[in-house]
Amino acid sequence: MNIKRIVRHLTMTPWQVRRCFTASTLSAIEVAIKDGERLHAGQVRFAVEGALHTSALLRSHTAWAQALDVFSLLRVWDTEHNNGVLIYLLLADHDVEIVADRGIHAKVDAQEWQRICRIMETSFSRGHYEEGAVEGILAVTHLLAEHFPAGDQRVNELPDRPVVL
Repeated sequence: MNIKRIVRHLTMTPWQVRRCFTASTLSAIEVAIKDGERLHAGQVRFAVEGALHTSALLRSHTAWAQALDVFSLLRVWDTEHNNGVLIYLLLADHDVEIVADRGIHAKVDAQEWQRICRIMETSFSRGHYEEGAVEGILAVTHLLAEHFPAGDQRVNELPDRPVVL
């Protein structure tokens, strides 16, 4: 049990999340997703969570495990071509995780997803939340456009609006 981590999570407030992810930042993220999805046939979701619930903390639930739960909760796995991508930020841990469905995961090396996560974490650590989020979305867009280019019959299967949990 990591006491420092527990304290970070217990002291994280919704106000802190809203301070980092303002309405204009959330709108910029939505626009980046919407614009990016014009270039590919994939689906991108962005979710930010301030902190884990106490029960999850006491079980030492990781950001990766929570990202998998959110991937399922937001139905990112439920796309026609299995090419949904979730960008998940656990703010209290300053941890970004990318969960990619099997269609795109089979085409992109795990190290590439980790590289994008590190770029975003670096921006976030400097307080540049909008820039970091948009930069990460653009990097994911590039990969999806390379492997799943947009077709004529583009269907938006999932909402573009980021989710604050």
